[in-house]
Amino acid sequence: MTIIYRPDMPSLSTDIIIEYQQQEKEGIVLIKRKYHPAGLALPGGHAEKGFSLDDNARKEAKEETNLEIIIENVGRPFRVLSHPLRDPRTHMVTVVYLARGYGELKAGSDAKDVGLYAYPELLDLLGKNKFAFDHENIIRDYLKYRGFLG
Repeated sequence: MTIIYRPDMPSLSTDIIIEYQQQEKEGIVLIKRKYHPAGLALPGGHAEKGFSLDDNARKEAKEETNLEIIIENVGRPFRVLSHPLRDPRTHMVTVVYLARGYGELKAGSDAKDVGLYAYPELLDLLGKNKFAFDHENIIRDYLKYRGFLG
């Protein structure tokens, strides 16, 4: 799919906080981005014509992580972020979903790698400039929401 950026209008995307468990390890799924901007990121991508935002989130999760997801509170996203500088490529508005992931975790599409990050690992990554976009802020909000961060 060709993405057309219109400098006169914001673009729309979906990002997904995927809670996942693998053996005894529980946390969230992050990808290492293959393309600019580099860094760790939540799975997600541009909203595509013909998909609801919920369905777009499911599609992006499957493409980047190989996981099927069940979205928490369908129709009521966790966050909607619209700061014009949140993405260095263009003004990007994102709808962030919380979901539970099922299946075998493996990298796909524009993910260089994918991994399960336990909550203590996430806390350790904060403040170290490891994330693409504003995803560190989203993860901070999530950790507060789940009671892992004061």
